[in-house]
Amino acid sequence: MADKKTYPIALAHGIARFDFLTESFNAKSRELFGDTFDRFLLLLANFGLTVRPDSNHYFRGIQSFLKDDGFDVHHTKVGFATSLADRARDMKAELTRVLTATKADKVHVIAHSMGGLNTRAMIAQLGMAEKVASLTTIGTPHLGTSFADAKLTAGGNQLIEKVSRAIDLRGFQDLSRDACKKFNETIRNAEASNDVFYQTYAASEEREATFIFLQASWDIIKKAEGDNDGLVPLTSQAWQSEIVGDDGRRKKVHQKQFPVKADHLNEVGWWDLNELHGVKTLAPFGARERYETSIKEIYRDIARDLRERFPL
Repeated sequence: MADKKTYPIALAHGIARFDFLTESFNAKSRELFGDTFDRFLLLLANFGLTVRPDSNHYFRGIQSFLKDDGFDVHHTKVGFATSLADRARDMKAELTRVLTATKADKVHVIAHSMGGLNTRAMIAQLGMAEKVASLTTIGTPHLGTSFADAKLTAGGNQLIEKVSRAIDLRGFQDLSRDACKKFNETIRNAEASNDVFYQTYAASEEREATFIFLQASWDIIKKAEGDNDGLVPLTSQAWQSEIVGDDGRRKKVHQKQFPVKADHLNEVGWWDLNELHGVKTLAPFGARERYETSIKEIYRDIARDLRERFPL
């Protein structure tokens, strides 16, 4: 029901967010012009012209789509490619900001890619278990990814250390299968004993339909781990069905298949021309809008389910 409420929703982005230039431009524009741009959008809306401020955001149009359905939704921002520990601290600060602004007791987190690992670390290691009602991960490398293994082995570690003197890229080292195995074991008992609701969504797509710049990584992962979304194998995204603590306590992880065939970019609402693979006509009218809407509807269904599970 539209009048039923739940906790606010925080959207957690992955590593090396591709919209960082847009985000920086928006921040600088607001610094220079204050709320002038927002007031201009409101003026257009009064004339029936709607411009979505999140149309080029990492989570493309998802915040506004969920807000239209009555949800209180917030973007979060953590380090570009910093370490898992640093990103977890950033995430704690972001959720504290959301909780303060909304005066809510808890928050739902819907996280994409490494955003899921950041949030898990924050919950288990930074005392935030009582502040998070649920964590939904989409395309998260819970078990790491063979693509990270391949790149780190091929000189990636040395490059990261050199480049990190200027730009911190150490977060990529936390995505190897070995690093994720150690991370999962480190926080296993804390996760088994907390009251947070965990669920995962795993997506994949055939090579030809995967965004062209993800096809090389798709090949690496396919050979080593099977079906994947271009960056993370299905098995890693699904994580595990249950977390068992040393004291015997058990936590169910609700594992779900992403309802739409999608690559890592598609999972956050972005369409690409490779989606036309197998389509006879060059560009069926409305194909992009229909596909992106179908992704937004998945997020809406997730939010509606959380509202039923955690009504206020």
